[in-house]
Amino acid sequence: MTKRIGGFTLSLLALASTGALASGGRLIFDFSDPAALDPWIVVNDTVMGGVSASRIAATDEGVATFSGTLSLENNGGFASVRTRPSRLDLSTFDGIRLRVRGDGRTYLLNLRQDGNFDGISYRASFETEPGEWGVVDTPFDRFVPTFRGRRVPGAGPLDPGRLQSFGFMLADKNPGTFALQIKTIEAYGAEGGDGSGDGAP
Repeated sequence: MTKRIGGFTLSLLALASTGALASGGRLIFDFSDPAALDPWIVVNDTVMGGVSASRIAATDEGVATFSGTLSLENNGGFASVRTRPSRLDLSTFDGIRLRVRGDGRTYLLNLRQDGNFDGISYRASFETEPGEWGVVDTPFDRFVPTFRGRRVPGAGPLDPGRLQSFGFMLADKNPGTFALQIKTIEAYGAEGGDGSGDGAP
């Protein structure tokens, strides 16, 4: 079954295995390899006095799980993980494809094109079906420049040729536990090459 949600496509899958990438795709992270978790770090609202908690860890299923507890206490309200800065040129691709299983909550996919810890983040939201694997396609032109949660009108569009970091965030103002499982992160696009992939940035 395929479901259209806003500007994104969610295709429900059994997802017994990832299989080969479609022509034109590029594999960026495959979490069946534990080493794909090495560049990821946790950045929660504790940096501004909040008390939310999160982690990203491998599971026996060969996926990464971003999980924790979202809290609104002490003016907090977000939990996130991101990769350390490393340049990645995806200028010949159309967008990012996620293979995820969520809990019914709405998450944010964050992309950064500079190495600043507190710089502009280009983000796009995506919904999840509780307990269901899905494929989420997010075109690059859907990403909105934000700084500390607020839109930055003069920042210009995302430049996929200057990507430095990938990240996931939960900031839906609903306190409580959460869990998002990620199988793979890919770039998609007809002009992107043969789909062989280069591994993690």
